[in-house]
Amino acid sequence: MNRTPWRRRREPLDHAELTGLLPPPGDPVLSHGRLTTLEEHLMNEIQQAQSQKAAEPQPQPVILFPAPPPARPRRAGRRLALVGAAVAVAVLAGVAGAVQFAGQGTGDVAGPPEGAVPASIVQVAQGTTEGLTRTVDRISGAAAREELPKPRPGQFLYIKSQVSWLERSENVDTGESRTYVQKLHPRQVWMSPDGRKGWLIEPGNGNTSAAGLTLDDDQEEPARPSIGAPSYDYLKTLTTDPDELLKKIYKETEGQGNGPDQQAFTTIGDLVMEQVMPAELASALYRAAAKIPGVVVVDDTTDAVGRHGIAIARTDETSGDRTEWIFDPKTFSYLGERTVQMRDAEGIKAGTVTGHTAITERAVVDAMRELPGGRSRV
Repeated sequence: MNRTPWRRRREPLDHAELTGLLPPPGDPVLSHGRLTTLEEHLMNEIQQAQSQKAAEPQPQPVILFPAPPPARPRRAGRRLALVGAAVAVAVLAGVAGAVQFAGQGTGDVAGPPEGAVPASIVQVAQGTTEGLTRTVDRISGAAAREELPKPRPGQFLYIKSQVSWLERSENVDTGESRTYVQKLHPRQVWMSPDGRKGWLIEPGNGNTSAAGLTLDDDQEEPARPSIGAPSYDYLKTLTTDPDELLKKIYKETEGQGNGPDQQAFTTIGDLVMEQVMPAELASALYRAAAKIPGVVVVDDTTDAVGRHGIAIARTDETSGDRTEWIFDPKTFSYLGERTVQMRDAEGIKAGTVTGHTAITERAVVDAMRELPGGRSRV
């Protein structure tokens, strides 16, 4: 979906003015649908810039365009686990793997997108199936013992994290690209137990202001929660039998992502990454994940804030990136997630960290935008 709910074009396109702003079309000429998409986004950028400050002449202006649909999905389900089905679209524009294209018309690759920095390249430790069962048993046991908050009707789940996601800068004339990531930034989410009301604050992603963005579902007939877009109330209804749970995940995600095994692993990762759920369910999800072919243990990795941990991981056979769920090596509590490229692919070098998260706080609060511990509202 190309539409971004909080960025709407308020005026019709001025095609005559637009013609003077755009560079000559390349060869072959872009399709009508692609041109329309580029025109709409360009006018959005122009209108936003004019509303903030007077236009100043630039020697080599950079024009940002939305990326066309990628050849294969990169983390297409990322960061939807926290919201109900009807409000998932409000977060979709900020999912990992977001790609930005820039063209200067000079043959040079554009600089990093605003707020982005070069992606780090790390020495990647190889994973192993040795000790997988024992490690998952410890993680599952720790999850079952964890005293998670249980929200009442009218309360809100609160999750705070530090996150960074992939962005790319590409010259539309030459196709040359460079890989960047967003600067590490805070993310705060509030969600009602039924998934109908919510709030997101993540200005570092360029998608919300400092005040944030509503995730409320105001439809008369709200979309039903599902395994891919759950609410807390929905999660309470799921079985805690690992085999039955994994069977349900495979069935409901059939045909999605880069194959059934990878999509099952991705779905479980989305569920545990940014969610508060019954402890018994979290325990069952980890045991279910251990049954997915290709899952390994990584002895040492780090989350977004530098905390070292042990990881349960799987490499996407199609894209070549490995997703690591990171756990404290002593308490086996969940810390965060890292995505790292395992082989050169699509211009991304092996060892490039394309996604990083760290959960720093989970709580239940009494009101939207209220902070835990009786702190003032934001």
